[in-house]
This record gives sequence, structure tokens and C-alpha cells, in this order.
Amino acid sequence: MDNEQAVPSVVRAGEGEDIWFLSTLFTVKAGTEAAEGAFTFLEQWCPPGFAPPQHVHHAETEAFYMLAGTMTVACGSVHTDVGPGDFMLLPRGIPHGFTVPESAPARFIHLTAPGQFDHFAREVGQPASALVLPQPGETDMDEFVATANRYQLGIFGPDGDPVPVRSPATAARTSTTAAR
Repeated sequence: MDNEQAVPSVVRAGEGEDIWFLSTLFTVKAGTEAAEGAFTFLEQWCPPGFAPPQHVHHAETEAFYMLAGTMTVACGSVHTDVGPGDFMLLPRGIPHGFTVPESAPARFIHLTAPGQFDHFAREVGQPASALVLPQPGETDMDEFVATANRYQLGIFGPDGDPVPVRSPATAARTSTTAAR
């Protein structure tokens, strides 16, 4: 975009595109297109006890800035607790994950650069019908892993091994689901 035609963007508190993703709520404050591909800026709410599958971003660097609650972040061999005001940078190419304690939810800014993570969230998530955490459900893990792979994200199983992308024929024979 030509800078002479660029206009600032303001997304107020309570505004943005809301997406239920796994068991969390994302509010897109600046998606890939708004940021001209440079980054994706999300506000994320996670329920107590939430932990996404361990994963790796091959095309993005990820960062968290904690607003409320706490979580334990594991990035490579580094495990650390973060809380309000803490910032954590997760370099691309290093497997990572996080766990929200059972005692309270967590809320944080979720930044990925370059932008594309909002596209992934839209594809595997669904529009939130209310500004609340979704009801727990099930995720089709074959579809989740295949979609993640298209966005250069690798997903790891509980054993720490990469989850392979399965062909539709194989997936149809053995359906795998996980908590959503």
C-alpha cells in the first residue's frame, strides 16, 4: 500500500473479529491484511487448564504479552512461568507450547510475524457467537494437522513425535479427535 494513502486503524476495547479456536477465544485486532502481511495481532483468552498441542512455527516468530493470569511456557529446553506484564518471544523453528494453570484463566496479546496466523485460526476455528470462551468440544485432529501443515506449522503428539499428515483415505479409516 502506498503510504500516502495509508490511514491509521483503531480497534477499540471489545471490538475486533472474534474466533473460537480450540478451547480459546481469539479477538483479531490486526489481521494479516490490515498489517500489510507484516504480522497478526490477537487478544487471546484461555480457560483454566488449557494447553494447546506442542507445535512449531516454521514460517513465523511468535510472541506473548501477558495481560491477566499466568501460564507456563515451554520453548525448546526453556520452561518458564509468565504473568501480567511479562513478554515472551518464541523464535520460529523451535517446538513450543504452554499450559494455563487449573486455578484461573489467562489473557494475553498473541503476536505472530509475518502475518498469516489469523488465516489458520479462521480455517480451523469458527466465528464466535458471543464474547465468551467456547464450550469444550472435539477437534478433528487429522484436519487440524493437515491445515496446520499448509500454514507451515508442525504439530507434535503427547510422545513428542511429529504428528504425520495423513491422506484422506487413511484419515477416514482411523478418525482421531482431541479436546477442542
